[in-house]
Amino acid sequence: MPKMLMRLVVALVGLFNIGLGLVFLVHPAEMAAKFSLQPIGSQGLATIRADFTAFFLVGGLFAILGAWKMSAEPLKVPILLLAIALFGRTVSLVFDGVAPTAFPPMITEGVMIAILVAAQRVFSKA
Repeated sequence: MPKMLMRLVVALVGLFNIGLGLVFLVHPAEMAAKFSLQPIGSQGLATIRADFTAFFLVGGLFAILGAWKMSAEPLKVPILLLAIALFGRTVSLVFDGVAPTAFPPMITEGVMIAILVAAQRVFSKA
């Protein structure tokens, strides 16, 4: 895949994650419900707002940085974040069982990981 097209795809991954992070910041209760979470009181909302915003914004910003610079190095951050999330979901399948809603987020994370790993390879070539 040409570098410029990969740059665009990585930027879209970054923007998607930044968008999620910003929505968690502004509407934590609504996003918690969409992610099957139930915050308890104001501290629960603060935790959702802080942790999920951080996860998605950091991953998204480093994807954008990698796209902007066409550099493989910044892509390590969102790849690692997404890989750990996917691993956690897999562990949950083993210990907690399979819910009908289990696979869409795993597929989304897997696709983003594949895009980012492919971009690392493309951006690493001289």
